[in-house]
Amino acid sequence: MVNPDGAMLQPFYAMEILSLAHALEAQGRRVHHLEIGEPGGGAAPEVIAAAHAALDGPQRYTAAKGMPALRRRIARLYDERHGVNVDPERVVVTMGSSSGFILSFLAGFAPGARIAVTRPGYPAYLNILASLDLMPVDIPLSPENGWVLTAEAIAARHAETPFDGLLFASPANPTGATIDAEGFAAIVSTCARLGVRLISDEIYHGLSFSGRDVSALEHTDEAIVVNSFSKYYGMTGWRVGWLMLPPDMVRRAEMMAQSLFISASSLSQSAALAALDATDHCEAEKARYAENRTVLVAGLRALGFMLPSDPPGAFYAYADVSGLTDDSMAFCKAMLEEAGVAATPGADFDRVDGARFVRFSFAGPREDMDGALAGLRHFLKR
Repeated sequence: MVNPDGAMLQPFYAMEILSLAHALEAQGRRVHHLEIGEPGGGAAPEVIAAAHAALDGPQRYTAAKGMPALRRRIARLYDERHGVNVDPERVVVTMGSSSGFILSFLAGFAPGARIAVTRPGYPAYLNILASLDLMPVDIPLSPENGWVLTAEAIAARHAETPFDGLLFASPANPTGATIDAEGFAAIVSTCARLGVRLISDEIYHGLSFSGRDVSALEHTDEAIVVNSFSKYYGMTGWRVGWLMLPPDMVRRAEMMAQSLFISASSLSQSAALAALDATDHCEAEKARYAENRTVLVAGLRALGFMLPSDPPGAFYAYADVSGLTDDSMAFCKAMLEEAGVAATPGADFDRVDGARFVRFSFAGPREDMDGALAGLRHFLKR
C-alpha cells in the first residue's frame, strides 16, 4: 500500500521545468519551449466562436455524464473513424483526461488492485495510482522494437506479477509508438484470457503520421477508453475530455462523477461540440507538427542525440542522450540555464532508466524548433 508520506509520488518534471523556464523568462531571457505537450496553435476558430455564442446564456451545471448533444456526437465519432456503433449512454464527458483516469481507476478496480503500465510512460499514471492506493506494475519497453507494447510482453509480466488492469497509450507519450490493428487485437485477446481489464489511453488519436489510429472499441466492448480534446483539438486549457465505458461501469462512474466533479465546464462542452467538426484546422495543425518532426529529429541526430526511428505518432522525440551525459536531469537543467532550451528529463517517464533519455516536444511553433537546435549547437560545443 502507499505510504502516508507519498513515497511513491514524484514531481511532474515537465511542469517543474516549465516553472523554471517561466522564471528565466521573467528575467527577460528567451526560452524555447519543448518541454510540455501543448499544441502551439490552439483551438480552431469554430471553437472560439461556439464559446462566444454560449456566453450569451448562463453557464450552469450539466448532467454529470455531460451534455447529451456532446455525448451523441462523441459516439458518432467512433462510427466515423472506426466503424463502431457505440451507445451514447456509455460516454462520460470529463474534465480532461486526468479526471477520466481517476474515474476509470475508482469505478473499475478495488482498492489495492494492481494496474500494469508501460515504462516509459506518462508520469501522471503512477502518481494517480499512488494517490488512489492502487499498485503499479511496470512493463518495460525497448527502443529496439520501436517502444511497442506486445501481447507477449504483457503475458510474460503477468506471469511474474499478476495484475488486474492494464493501461497503455497508442500513440504513446513519450515515445510516439503506435500499435497496429493486429497487435491491438492480440493485446485485447491476451487481456481477456488473463482476466485483465484494459484501459486504452487514446488522447493522441488523430496524431499518427503513418497508418491509422486503432481504438480498443474496434476489438472489444469491455475496454475503458480515455480521450481528450487537449491534443488533436488543441484545447489543453479548456479541460474537457471523455470516457467510453463498458456497460457494467457506467452507473458507478456516473455516481462518482456527480460527487467528485459535478460536471465538466458547460462552456468547454459547448466549445468541444464545435471542435469535433473542425477537422480542417486540426489537420492543418497536424501537418505543421509533421514538418516540425522532420526538422527536430534530423537536427537532434546531427547533434549526437540517438533516435533509432522517427516517432510515428503524438508530437514527441524521446532521445537517448547517453552519448552526451549520464544524468539527463542535470543535462536538462543545464540546457535550460545555458542555452534557453526547455526539455523534459527521462525520469518523468521512466524511474529506472530515465537518466539516459530526454523528451523533446515538437508541438510548438517552428521558431522554437529552429531556435532550440541553434541553442543546442552552442551549448554542446561548450
